[in-house]
Amino acid sequence: MLLCGPSGSGKSLLAARSGLPVLRLDDFYKEGDDPTLPLVAGTSDIDWDAPASWDADAAVAAIERLSRTRRTQVPVYDISLSARTGEGTVDIGGTPLFIAEGIFAAEIVGRCRELGLLADALCLSRGPVRTFRRRFLRDLKEGRKSVPFLLRRGWRLMRRERSIIARQTALGAYACDRDEALGRLAAAAVAGRTATGTSTSTATPA
Repeated sequence: MLLCGPSGSGKSLLAARSGLPVLRLDDFYKEGDDPTLPLVAGTSDIDWDAPASWDADAAVAAIERLSRTRRTQVPVYDISLSARTGEGTVDIGGTPLFIAEGIFAAEIVGRCRELGLLADALCLSRGPVRTFRRRFLRDLKEGRKSVPFLLRRGWRLMRRERSIIARQTALGAYACDRDEALGRLAAAAVAGRTATGTSTSTATPA
């Protein structure tokens, strides 16, 4: 199950509330000294909201390993440092479904579908103003970046939110609010348990 949406839309909280195992796709950000990182046009700010700031190949590989073997090693990424600080393990045990969540999840919808791993893809939407407020307060509390950077980024993302959602839905994600997303997650989990009980496939849908 892929879960995307603008930064601050509540993806992590929704994933935690679902009770399903979670793969954090934000841990696949590139490190701050990577020469391929994109910049915000006309500034020296790294554009952490551009897909080029993220390692899609590594994310898909981790999803495939987790789907087929139920366990995978993943990087641990510190957003405040723009760096990987270690490595961890995600183990989904016997659960027939897991969530891979992050702002770039929609970028890999097609690849996961082609690999036969996709159960559903959701784009969480809360509205630009609510998302701005929630994102800023979260990032400030966690010390993710400097206050001026957070304000510049927040204003830019608020203005772009509708186009971000339009892009993610065009890539194959279904736009919905929190309650509808929880309903679709529950339905997918039931379908996954039913399929696991009747299928000989070793792959677990993401």
